[in-house]
Amino acid sequence: MKLEITIPGEFPGLNEIIDAAKNHWGQYNTMKETYTELVRLSCLRCPKLDKPVKVKITWYTKDLMKDPDNVIAGQKFIFDGLVAARVIPDDTRRWVKGIEHEFGLDRRDPRVEIEIVEVEE
Repeated sequence: MKLEITIPGEFPGLNEIIDAAKNHWGQYNTMKETYTELVRLSCLRCPKLDKPVKVKITWYTKDLMKDPDNVIAGQKFIFDGLVAARVIPDDTRRWVKGIEHEFGLDRRDPRVEIEIVEVEE
């Protein structure tokens, strides 16, 4: 089975996540809850997958200011949201067999596109 999910907007980058954690633990906690819940809500109508998966995440940003390694820090929120929505049972290596990242530019419609494909064990 193949599942495609689109989440509008941009996720915080690694630098923003680190700054939030340094400022106050509650600031990071709020950020994590907000983006994890955004992913969970985007998955309300998604089927539940019961096989291991490979995940491709395409990050469409409004500009090219963030380095790729900074952009992908939001994947933590994505996987936690997929688990919270029960799309995947867990985000351990038993269930997530591969992660691929691609990057795009869309000044008018920044977003994150997630493609999840079940794989045979």
